[in-house]
Parts: sequence; C-alpha cells; structure tokens
Amino acid sequence: MTSMKRNVFSRRFLLEKGFKLATTVGAAASLGHLGKISAFAETAPAGYKALVCVFLFGGNDSNNMVVPMSGAAASQYNTLRANLAIKNPLALGSTGYGLHPNMTALANLYSRGNVALNFNVGTLVTPLTRSQYQKGSGKAPANLFSHADQQQEWQTAAPLENLTTGWGGRVADLFPPATAQSCATGISVNGNSALLVGQTSRQASVSGDGFGLLGEDGSAATIARDAALQQIFKLDSGVTLVQASGNVLQGAIEMAALVKNAVSTTPLPATFPATSLGQQLSQVAQLIRSRTQLGANRQIFFASLGGFDTHTDQLNSQTALYQQLSDAVSAFSTAMADSSIDASTDVTLFTESEFNRTFQPNTNGGTDHAWGGHHLVVGGAVKGGLYGQFPTLVLGGDSDAESRGNWIPTTSLDQYCATLAQWFGVNNLLGVFPNLSNFSPNEYNLGFV
Repeated sequence: MTSMKRNVFSRRFLLEKGFKLATTVGAAASLGHLGKISAFAETAPAGYKALVCVFLFGGNDSNNMVVPMSGAAASQYNTLRANLAIKNPLALGSTGYGLHPNMTALANLYSRGNVALNFNVGTLVTPLTRSQYQKGSGKAPANLFSHADQQQEWQTAAPLENLTTGWGGRVADLFPPATAQSCATGISVNGNSALLVGQTSRQASVSGDGFGLLGEDGSAATIARDAALQQIFKLDSGVTLVQASGNVLQGAIEMAALVKNAVSTTPLPATFPATSLGQQLSQVAQLIRSRTQLGANRQIFFASLGGFDTHTDQLNSQTALYQQLSDAVSAFSTAMADSSIDASTDVTLFTESEFNRTFQPNTNGGTDHAWGGHHLVVGGAVKGGLYGQFPTLVLGGDSDAESRGNWIPTTSLDQYCATLAQWFGVNNLLGVFPNLSNFSPNEYNLGFV
C-alpha cells in the first residue's frame, strides 16, 4: 500500500514539475496529432508568409506617436495637447505629419516605403457617427474603455464579445500544419495569447533564448527527468484529466524538441536591442529563419510591449516606449531583408492596442482611456504611406465621442485585420471576421499591403 502511494505521488509530482519546469514551448503548444484538422481548411498558396502582431498593452496614446505638422490640425494639436504636445516630430516627407522624435528608425523605414500608417482604427460593430453614438441609435462595442474587454475584442475581432476564439486562431484553423511533425501555425513569444486561440488549432508559446526545456543543460539530472516523463506518457492512468494533461505536456515537449533542433545557433544578421520587445522579435526572427526546417509555410506570431497605460508622467514613459518599439521593429526589418533569411516581402508586422487615449490631457501629466487610434504596418510587401481618415482635432467635434478628444474610429478593426488576412491568403474573410459584413465590401481590403 505504501509503495503504491509512493508511486502515485511520484507520478503526480513529475507531472506537476513537468508543467512548472514547463517547456520553453509552453503547455498550449500542439503538434498536428493533438488538434483536429479544420473541415474548412484552405489550401495555402505557394510560398511562405507570416504575420507578426506587436500588441501595445495599456492603451497607446497614438496622438503623440503620429503628430500633425501643418495647417489647422497642427495649430489645434499644439493648443489642445498643451503640456503633452510633441515639439520636434520627425517629418514623414511632405505629408504634413511626423512621428515621435524617438522613432528615428521607423521614420527611416517609412522613407524607404516600408511603413503604412493607418489612422483612427478601433473596434466597431458598424460605421458610427457622433450623433448615433450619443443618441444610442447605433451599435457600439461592448465595454468600451475597459482594458481587459478591449484587449479581448482587439484579439478576437468580436466587438460584442460573442466569440471565444481569436481572429489569428481562426486564420490558423484555415492553415493547419502540413504534417504532424510541423510547427504550429500560431506562435506567441510572450505568453499565451487570445489572438491565437483557434477552434481546431492550438498555439505554441515560446520563451527563453534556448528554445528547449527550461533547465535543460545536458546534466544527468535533466536526462533522468526527461526519461521519467517519457515513461509516464506511456502509462494509462485511467483518469481522463490526468491523461489529458500528460498528453498536452508531451505535445509541448515534442514541440520544444522540434524547435530546438530546427533553430540555428548562427547569430542573426541584425543586432537586436537588449529590451523585452527586442528579444521577442529576435526569437521571431530565428523561427522565421528556420521556417523550412520547421515545415512551416504560414505562421502567425504574437509579441507584446506593456507600459502604455499612461495616466501620469506620459512624456517620459513614451520616450522610452517609442524608442524600444522603433529600434526593435527596425532590427527585425533589417534581419528579414538579409539574404540569410530573405523574407522581407513574406513577413508583415503590425501593431494592435486596446484603445487610444484622450486628446485632452488630464491634470496628472497623462491621458485617460479613449477609443480610435493610429497603427503601424511594416514590411517589404507594405505599400507605404498614410491610410484612413485623420480625426478632426476639435473637442466635442464630429470626431469626438464625448468632449475630451475621444476619437470615434473611422476604420474598423475588422477592415484593418481583414486586409492583413487577405494578404496572408485567406479567401473567406467573413468566416474569420463575421462583423466585416456590416461594412462596404469595397472597403474589406484597405490596400496597404
């Protein structure tokens, strides 16, 4: 009896430790044999393509990322932004707009035609005017101005919160891995992501520089641990949940081995900043470089940067955040264009953030939760330039949902993401973005890529 208890404990202990040691490819990872193949899967066009989402958590005040430099908008900006106004933006050619002065690397990419700026994008159910919003005669997204809800809605493209899958996951459902030994279509490099949750596909969650098991150092102890886990996987516990947990962990370990064996140890052809986002995009670059070894022809990556909830001390916070974003994206672009990776036109990076912030500052040197904001799309396939409608910078004006510069989006999240998905190869856009049908078919694709 004592021996049986000891064996059961050891098994549970090892399973528990397996999850805590976890793999650098997380427990959400799945090889083909752990997930069903979608009945609606599409045949991926020839060649390789990848989407890279950089989510700016906290609500990026993009009123300071893209700055008007001429005409009435510039005058309104400098007056109404008051102590938060950016004084020396980096001019984007003769467009009349500029980027935050700490985004030099991105401004240089824009000058080469590799950056599209999408104005006033946000969650929408249908096109909406100020009058409709204030009278309640038009549908608005659920729980506007809530961090958690809007983060979820941006990642699910479900403004009324009626979908449990992410739009990236629904795209991944259409393009399952080619074989059971191929890498997952959706990969997060910063924890599990709602964006990549699919109906039939499962995301891989990658962390750590080594792409192997955490604590994997070739020692006798780690070899013994791995051998013990493999023995456990061969046993039938008779307990459904325990068995399922073991199957998921086994899949994660197999995925870790696949990635570790495929990823080259050769230094990347660009120097990535030693920052959170820099290291995440470095990992994405390594995985893209190994796309052939991983058996991948379609991939969706999720990376993120936090700190954008700038209710106070916004100018100082944005200085560091925009520097980090700009430098990391620039390094990634350089790596993609290098002949050793040669994926510049096959990889498109884009930003998301739960909402913009009020144009009018608060009394604490910051801004508060708002709605529509500006977003970046970067890559060799991008048709650089300005897209969408810049808001009228008048408090209580036609663009303002309220009275503090809370811009009502003029481009919907669905249109923005559907443009990316169509470039990726999705034919059935309404199957991925059911809310898209509320907008004109002529505007399903915004043309920036």
